[in-house]
Amino acid sequence: MKKLRCAIYTRKSSEDGLEQEFNSLDAQREACAAYIASQKHEGWILLPEHYDDGGLSGGSLERPALKQLLQDIADGLVDQIVVYKIDRLTRSLADFSKIVDTLDAAEASFVSVTQSFNTATSMGRLTLNMLLSFAQFEREVTAERIRDKIAASKRRGLWMGGLVPLGYDADGRTLKINDAEAKTIEMLYDLYEQHGTVRAVKAAADDLGLRSRQRTSADGQHSGGITFSRGHIHNLLTNPIYSGRIRHKANVHDGQHDAIIDPDRWERIQQMLQDGAVKGRARKTAKQRSLLCGKLFDETGDRLTPSHSKTRAGVRLRYYVSHRLIRNSGEANTDGWRLPAEELEIKVALVLRQHLNKSSFISKVVQDASASAIATARAKVQVISVRKDIKPSLDLIERIDLRPGEVSIFVKAEKLGALLEQDLEDLPQDHLIITAPFQLRKRGVETKLIFADAPGARDEALIKNIATAHHWFEQIKSGKSFGQIAADEGTSTRRIHQMIELALLAPDLIRNALDGKQPFGFTSDWCLRHSIPSDWSEQHALLATL
Repeated sequence: MKKLRCAIYTRKSSEDGLEQEFNSLDAQREACAAYIASQKHEGWILLPEHYDDGGLSGGSLERPALKQLLQDIADGLVDQIVVYKIDRLTRSLADFSKIVDTLDAAEASFVSVTQSFNTATSMGRLTLNMLLSFAQFEREVTAERIRDKIAASKRRGLWMGGLVPLGYDADGRTLKINDAEAKTIEMLYDLYEQHGTVRAVKAAADDLGLRSRQRTSADGQHSGGITFSRGHIHNLLTNPIYSGRIRHKANVHDGQHDAIIDPDRWERIQQMLQDGAVKGRARKTAKQRSLLCGKLFDETGDRLTPSHSKTRAGVRLRYYVSHRLIRNSGEANTDGWRLPAEELEIKVALVLRQHLNKSSFISKVVQDASASAIATARAKVQVISVRKDIKPSLDLIERIDLRPGEVSIFVKAEKLGALLEQDLEDLPQDHLIITAPFQLRKRGVETKLIFADAPGARDEALIKNIATAHHWFEQIKSGKSFGQIAADEGTSTRRIHQMIELALLAPDLIRNALDGKQPFGFTSDWCLRHSIPSDWSEQHALLATL
C-alpha cells in the first residue's frame, strides 16, 4: 500500500486568542489529525512538522508557513495537504490556482476535513470553485465593512491609527498634543510666514537644528531624528491634522483633538503655498520658451518644431523635432532629428559666444580691423557673453542648419551690427556663418550633444559628491566607523559605501571634473551603479569606455 505523507496547514486571520493554551490553530490541527488517523487504512501518515500561520489574512500568499509548505511539496516531502476548511488555505481564486499548479506539478493533493468533495471530477472542481468564490466574496465584504467603518469614524473626527504625526501622541481614538514637538511645528509655520518658501524654511530649520521625531519599530530598528527634507516640511505645512481636522482621502472633517495651529492661520498658509506654487509654475513656464523656434533646419531642409513630453512626475521635457516626424507620426520608416531643447540652446549659445570673442571672427566683421577696434568690439560682445540669460545671444541667430556631425549658425547682420555699432549690410554672407563639429551621444532615451568648440559643463552634483567622499575618507582614517559617520552626517551607511570610492579617484580625473571635462557618462548616478577600482590606470581604462 502506498503511503501518503500528510501535512496539516492551519491559519487564523487575527492574533486574538493566540496567547491561549488551546487556541483556534490547535483546534484545527486536532480535527485534521483525527481525520488523518481515521484514514490510516488508506496509508495516510501524519508528518510531525507544524505549518501554522497565526494572525495572517487568507487574501495573500505572503505567509511564512504556507510558503514553507509549498516549498516542501515542490521538494517531494509532502504528498497531501489537510486543512480544516478550504478558506484556511486561501480566500482568493487566483491564489488557489497558483497552489493547484504547485500541487499538480508535484502530483500532490489536498483535503478539507469539513467539506467533502473530489477534485478529480468536474462536479468536484465546480463545488470547489463555488466554495472559494464565497470565501473571496466574504473577504471582500469584510474589507468593505472595515473601510466604511474607518470612513464613518473619521467623519466623527476620530483618530483611526497609523503613524502618529509629529507634534502629537496617540490617546485612544484621539490625539493629545506633545508640547515639546508642538513647538517644532509652530516654529516651522512661523518660518514659512517669515520666508515664504519651503526652500528657505528648510535652510532656516537646519540652522536652528530642528529634527524629526525619532521612532523605534517593533523589531528595535531606529529611524528619524534627522533634519527635515523639503518634502517633509511641505507635508507638515499642508497636513490639516495641525488645524484640528482629520483628512480621509479627498475629504477633511473636524477632529476631536486640539489644534496646534489656529484654523484661520492654517487656511491662510495654504493660500500662500498655493499662490507660491502658481508663481513657481509661471516662472518655470516662462523659462521654458523655445528660443530657437523657427530657426532650426535639418539636412533635408525640414524645419525642427518645438515639442514636449512629460515624465510620470509631471516634469515637462522640451525637444526640437523634425517636422516630418510630427506630420507622419505613427508611420514606420520615418527618420529625423529629436534633440533635447534646453541642451541644444545652451550649447549653441556657448559656441556662438566663444566665436564672437575670437579676434579672427571680429576682424572679419569690423570695418577697422586694427587692434584697438577689435578690442573695442570684443568689449561690446562681452556685454551679452557674461549674462546668464542666453536669450540675447540666441537673438543674434538668423538660422541654424543641422547636418550629421556639423552645425552651421547664421548670424543676423543687422543684430550683430547694432551690437557692434557697425554697418554690416554689405558684409559677405560667409563672414557671418559659424560652423562647428559636434557629436550625438545616446544613452537609453537620453541624448547629449557634444560640441568640439564649446566649453564643457561642470557636473556640480559629481563635484559635491567627490568632496563629500574625501571628507568621509578623512574621518575613516581618523578611526571612525561607517555607522558613526552615518549617524553624525544624518545619512545611511549604504550611501557612504556607494560614494566612498570617489575619494580614490586619480588627481587628473578630479581636475577634469572641476574643469567640466569629465567623460560624458561619468555622473553621480553612474557612480551609484558601478564600482570604481582603486588602481588609477584601471580607472582611466574604465572611464575611457563611457
